[in-house]
Amino acid sequence: MHAPTPQKPEPEARQAYRVFRSIATRWMDNDAYGHVNNVVYYSWFDTAVNAYLIEQGALDIHTSETIGLVVETGCNYFAPLAFPQVVEVGIRVARLGSSSVRYEVGVFGDSDLTAAKGHFVHVYVDAASRRPVPLPTKLKSVLEHLL
Repeated sequence: MHAPTPQKPEPEARQAYRVFRSIATRWMDNDAYGHVNNVVYYSWFDTAVNAYLIEQGALDIHTSETIGLVVETGCNYFAPLAFPQVVEVGIRVARLGSSSVRYEVGVFGDSDLTAAKGHFVHVYVDAASRRPVPLPTKLKSVLEHLL
């Protein structure tokens, strides 16, 4: 018996995401092929999600007793982006567990369809012990708005 063939990833529309952050590309983001290198997208994912959490009062990077550790990431690329473009990064929450969150992120250039879309999973842990803990109430409340 054969496993089912996975569906080919497709770009998504802007309205599939809940909140957005503008990020300016930098000269150093371009690679030898003249477009933004794939590793830069992961930096954008972190920037968009963590800035949102900080702005919403759900994360204090200096004093939080609970921190999110990335345990899984992935990204599909559909269209090139390049300096000096400004990109829009959309975020949403696909799954909210007791101590983990799956964020989904869409990167938009000049189109209303994603140039790239990715995901990452944070497991929230005690900052000292690094053991999983339940999502803090404020964080859970903020994340529920992104579902």
